[in-house]
Amino acid sequence: MDAIRKQATKLRDQVARQQQVFRQFAGGIYGGAENVASDEADVQNHQRLEKLYISTRAAKHFQRELVRGVEGYIVHGSKQVEIGTKLSEDCRKYGSENTCTSGNTLSKAALSFSRARAAMEKERGTLLKTLGTQVAEPLRAMVMGAPLEDARQLAQRYDRMRQEAEAQAIDVSRRQAKVRESIGNAEYVMKLEAAEAKLQEMKSNVTTMGKEASAAMAAVEGQQQRLTLRRLISMVESERNYHQRILQILDQLEGELTSERQRIEAAPTPSTPTDKSMPPPPSYDEVKSTFTAHTHDDSTDVDYFLGEVMYSFQGVSDVELSLSIGDYVVVRKVSNSGWAEGECKGKAGWFPLDYIERREQVLASKMAHIF
Repeated sequence: MDAIRKQATKLRDQVARQQQVFRQFAGGIYGGAENVASDEADVQNHQRLEKLYISTRAAKHFQRELVRGVEGYIVHGSKQVEIGTKLSEDCRKYGSENTCTSGNTLSKAALSFSRARAAMEKERGTLLKTLGTQVAEPLRAMVMGAPLEDARQLAQRYDRMRQEAEAQAIDVSRRQAKVRESIGNAEYVMKLEAAEAKLQEMKSNVTTMGKEASAAMAAVEGQQQRLTLRRLISMVESERNYHQRILQILDQLEGELTSERQRIEAAPTPSTPTDKSMPPPPSYDEVKSTFTAHTHDDSTDVDYFLGEVMYSFQGVSDVELSLSIGDYVVVRKVSNSGWAEGECKGKAGWFPLDYIERREQVLASKMAHIF
């Protein structure tokens, strides 16, 4: 019975010593458990290295996500540049052809829009190029760079050395138990001393490697923080400059389009029959010998021409021709008193010359409404 108690006590002591060793060296460098080293300096260094590893890993993932986001933005933006360039070309084509018969206001607006859109797409292309060269490429180089991998390899080597030291500490504990059980056995004592010396050497190497790994990881962490922040600032500055230039282009375009709109929407200012300054239209008998040519080019010959009615006119006498906006009239005579004579929709008569604008071309669909 006493022998059994003695054997149980030995086993209990051996388990306690092994547990103590495990508490000293338990877990890897990044296991998340309490890692107790031989002294306070080792504990602090181990904890710092663990935090550095977590920090650099998170920063690496953040940099990778930034690279993916910027690359996706570049791809999407390149498609927008293609669409915008096509829109600019379509507007330029319409403005250059100028098929409208009632003026060139819309054509001029289309050309202005085309120039502005082309300039905006050029600015967008410059932004995308800047984001690629000043943001995505430097961050990708940092993610795949040698400094981070070298520091991580040092940290992993430190982890392996700690595990080897842990195994050696367990071996020393076993040899100490054998020496106690075999008092006076010189061979066991010598092996124990050799094992203890090896353990001390390994612990010293672990401490040295831990300091080297911590220094390397700290350097990488600082580089990650500085470089990533600079890339973020560069991205913000590039986008801010881009939007400022776009705003300038849009302000100029808005001014041009507004000017065209004001020009075509301006209130009519032609003379009217009720104006005291404008005499009534002459009779047909009077004009046979009194008309002089009064065409747009001030030529001495009276040539028939087509005019588009810009303002409505309501005749008040039998010799006056009522007109509606959008009608086309064949102008046959122009007096030097501001009246013109012509035919519209099968009727002839006089109307103020300022109420129409001369047209060189008329759509075929409009010709049927003239006579």
